[in-house]
Amino acid sequence: MLDDVTLQEALERHWEYSGKDEDISHEIYHDDAVLEFPQSGERFEGVANFREWRRQYPAHVDFRIRRIRHDGHLVVAENLISYDGAPWMFAVNIMEFRGDKVGHERIYIMDGWEAAEWRSQWRSETPADPPVT
Repeated sequence: MLDDVTLQEALERHWEYSGKDEDISHEIYHDDAVLEFPQSGERFEGVANFREWRRQYPAHVDFRIRRIRHDGHLVVAENLISYDGAPWMFAVNIMEFRGDKVGHERIYIMDGWEAAEWRSQWRSETPADPPVT
């Protein structure tokens, strides 16, 4: 597994180049990596397969890293994603590393929603963009 600084740098580089240079953005994956989107039921086996469809992706995609946490080989990244300048949506990437590269990733993307007023007396405010750690 990568040390904290190297892991942070690799993931920042991945999302910085996603949608711009797919060769660079896919450096973090093993050749036999698996990528899944549980919400759509899609599974892509082999980085060559999902790198190629990402090259063909019909929208411009922007990312903002909100938080990255890891324990051993498991990394959970909370991101924001925008397609063609549309409002930001929440994304969670669950990555399983084998050594210094991703062997398996699951991505969940969803819209945000307004907090229910009826439960306001029990909640505390959450920072809009927590620091990346």
